[in-house]
This record gives sequence, structure tokens and C-alpha cells, in this order.
Amino acid sequence: MDDLQHLKEEFEKLFGKPSALTYFCPGRVNLLGEHIDYNGGLVMPCAITLGTYLLVAPNNDGVIRFRSLNFPNKVDVAINSHLNRDTLMWFSSPMGVLHYLAADGNALQQGYDLLYYGNLPVGLSSSASIEMVTAFAFNELLEAGYEKLALVKMTMKVENDYIGVTSGLIDQFSVAFGESEKALVINCNTFTYQAVPLNLGEYCLAIINSNRPGNVAESKYNERVAQCRQALKYLQQQLPITVLCDIDTETLMEYKYLIKDEVLLKRARYVVEENDRVKAAALLLEQDNLKAFGELMYRSHLSLKELYEVSGIELDTIAEYSRFYKGVIGARMTGAGFGGCAIALVKEDSFDSYKADLTSYYTELIGYPPTVYRSAIGPGVGRLVNPVATI
Repeated sequence: MDDLQHLKEEFEKLFGKPSALTYFCPGRVNLLGEHIDYNGGLVMPCAITLGTYLLVAPNNDGVIRFRSLNFPNKVDVAINSHLNRDTLMWFSSPMGVLHYLAADGNALQQGYDLLYYGNLPVGLSSSASIEMVTAFAFNELLEAGYEKLALVKMTMKVENDYIGVTSGLIDQFSVAFGESEKALVINCNTFTYQAVPLNLGEYCLAIINSNRPGNVAESKYNERVAQCRQALKYLQQQLPITVLCDIDTETLMEYKYLIKDEVLLKRARYVVEENDRVKAAALLLEQDNLKAFGELMYRSHLSLKELYEVSGIELDTIAEYSRFYKGVIGARMTGAGFGGCAIALVKEDSFDSYKADLTSYYTELIGYPPTVYRSAIGPGVGRLVNPVATI
């Protein structure tokens, strides 16, 4: 895929006419703050420059035609109908958006031809990206007048109720409100946020997909949620708190005797220390101290490995190799863990050698290669005007 002109050509091949509008919604990575959302603290994601493109043109046939360059499955659906949820496909996410728009009084009055293309690594909010690009586009097309936060809540409802996947707001929030060269610090209790400067300068964001097969993350995720709740109950014997992140590390250490189980104490330590790291990281970015920020990324990964125990040999290999590679100033796993992706801050002029050397080292140790992407910190969802950008 060379550029957006190619997408326009593909649209014409599929539908026999030019596209009218082009929209883009990024994916996101967490820079810091993994597993903090369900503990009521601060997370620090950013939108990236990889994501989902949507090309749109109206039709007079009364149908929505869903096509993707990533998936062979396609469907034509009469406007304002909905799919059988027992047969979920990639297009179930955008169908869910249209379903809730119609339920809220924004029924389609004509058909549309839709072409989606995504270049996101698996696990970087691809479903949220598809949902949000659809919601943003049809909010414009139908002149529905939703604010971004309302679109965030709608797309979360699609994910939770229409698709049936339990998730919070962070994915949708990040891809909607992301800003170029900014990290977001989101309060998971209030869903207020602050955008802090993230000037990468001579560095870029490397995203490394471990390509680990299997899906143990969900069961371990549920286990971690339960462990945090139990640790909270122990602390609530003497502390008037509602979530673990209501306290800082100093307070946890003072009252750690309340948590009788050593494993639960480790889980609580990670959560509280990580929440403090996000606070410290925001100050460092305000001071444009990228190297000290990178050091916090390394510390975060070590804590995820040793205290929260959600890493694994694949992610550890990436983070630990990166720590000693010239031109890298920070690295950590990102996401729920047990596979998925890691991120690193890499000097632009070192990226190609880093990619080659890491791939060789990882493949020899793990037995299969990772996939390494380069990204900048990009804006949230929007319409592309006269799009010519490279993808």
C-alpha cells in the first residue's frame, strides 16, 4: 500500500465510481499506565499514525455496502437494518455504530458505499479505530451533532453491548481525543484528561508486535482484576479509599501490613507505583525531559514483569534487548500483556538498524520474527482534506 491514491483507485474498482470523502482514525498505545483503568488511576496513552481509513460515497440503492482491503468478507445490508449478532464479522463493529445512531433518532435516509483499510498491528485498538472512524464519519454525514465524548460513549456501547466484549473507555477515548505530539493523561474515575507535550525530536516511536500465538491474556486479566479488588478490601479495613489509586506509594508502604498475601501486595504495589509513575512522567514531559521519561518506561516494564507478572519471554526479550541498544532511550510492553506489542523510543537514524538487529536477535531466541513498525504521535479521528499522505 503506497498512498491514499491507491485506496481511491481500489474504491473505484469496487464500486464503479469515485469516493466522496476520506476519514482516518488512529490506533493508540499506552506509554505508561497499563492495568490502571480498573483501579481508578491515571493512564497515559497516545494516538499513533497507524490506523483505519474509511472512504465513503452515497448511493441511491438503499443499501450499505461494507468492503475492506484487509478482510475478504463483504456484506450489503438494507439501510437501518442490523446483522445477526451470532455471526460477528469485521463489519459488525460499524454496523453496531449505525444501529445505535438509528436508535437515537439518526436513521439513514439513503445508502452508502464504504471501503475500510487498516494498517494497525493486532492489539492496538483496531476495533475501537473502526468503530470511531464510522461514528465520526456518520456524525458528519447525518449532521447528528454529537460531541466527541458522546461518540466515545456510543462506540463503547457498541463494543460492550452489540459486540459483547467487556472493555472500558480508554481505547475509544484515546483515538478520539489524541493530538499530534501530545500524550494524554486520562483520569479513569472522572474521564477528564490533560494533553501533555510529547516532543520526540530526533526520536520515533517503534511498535514491536511480538507475534506470540495464543490468548492467555483474558483469563489472566480477570485474575488480576480480582486480585486488585481483594487487595483493596484489605486496605479498606483502615483506609477510606474506593480504588487502589486513591493512595500513593508512601501510604501503601505504611499500610502494607494489612495485605496478608504476598502476591496481592505485589499486585497493589505495581498499581500504586505505576500511578505515581504516570504523575511523574507528565511533569517530565512538560519539562521536555524525554530521556528521564524513557527511564520510567524501563521501570514500568520491570514492574509489570516482576510485580504484576503479565509480561512473558517475548515482551521481556524486546524490552531488555532495547535497554542496551545504542539509540534507544526507553522501552516497555504495552497492552494487557502475555504477548501483543511492546514500544520503544528509538533515534530516527538508528531505526533501520534497530529493526534489523532486534528482528535477528528475537528470531534466534524465540523461534519466529517480530514485526517492527515506525510511528509518530498523531491526531485523533478526523476527515482528511485533499488526502495525499503516505500510509
